[in-house]
Amino acid sequence: MYKNRLKELRVSNNLLQKDLAKILDISEISYTHYESEYYLMPIKYLVILVNFFNVSLDYIFGFTNEKNYKNIIKEVDIKQAGLRLKQFRKEYKLTQEKLAKDLNTNRSVLANYERGRTLISTPFLYTICNKYKVSADYLLGRRDISKY
Repeated sequence: MYKNRLKELRVSNNLLQKDLAKILDISEISYTHYESEYYLMPIKYLVILVNFFNVSLDYIFGFTNEKNYKNIIKEVDIKQAGLRLKQFRKEYKLTQEKLAKDLNTNRSVLANYERGRTLISTPFLYTICNKYKVSADYLLGRRDISKY
């Protein structure tokens, strides 16, 4: 999902895992687990790292080789992300039930994302973007172009 790109960026910038752990304010072992994808890194940490390295989430996820987009917004607005997810779902004529089934979750989880109560999880964001070829940065409100 993202481990190769994270490691590549870290090494090319002469950084150690402990350096990135410090940036994220987490333990070095936690960062090691995230970089190796032993555990999936939460979106909030991925956004900190893409901003630090000045790259897009789409690049980190391997959806594009273009490192960054013009006019990218650094912060994620949870309400905007929820609206974008709902717009995406309607554009693709997906019910919450259908998308929930695709993600192996339940409708109430999607409803909470769409209402801006919680930020979409990394595996769900990745799965949606990979399957439907939609930009992760777009869905999180970081850019206005929906395709990567």
